Amino acid sequence: MASHDSLGDFLTILRNGCTAGLPTVRAQWSNIRENTARILKQNGYVTDYAKIEEAGKNHLDVTLKYANRTPAITGIKRVSTPGCRIYAGYSDIPRVIGGMGISILTTSKGLLTDREAREQKTGGELLAQVW
Repeated sequence: MASHDSLGDFLTILRNGCTAGLPTVRAQWSNIRENTARILKQNGYVTDYAKIEEAGKNHLDVTLKYANRTPAITGIKRVSTPGCRIYAGYSDIPRVIGGMGISILTTSKGLLTDREAREQKTGGELLAQVW
């Protein structure tokens, strides 16, 4: 089945894995998925991620993080979709739960969190929100 929203599918895999209490989830590899996993690891939402090659295909294994059986990712939402792109300047980037969560943006400087984008004074497309 062809996927038209690679990042949306990846976020759904993470959300379903956390809801089911799985230790790890596996998704097809793409550059944007790997960079999203890197941001989630840097901000403490996942334990680790690894790019795995099996039978000529690349996969991304993400180890989910839990504290007392409660997932670190309590909510994850796709903001900008292929059918409706949402852009924000650095001063217009929304705060997620008063700064308790993060927004992931794609900018001219690569994938950044909302805090990094504000510090670098760069705006971009709002991809997702995580809390």
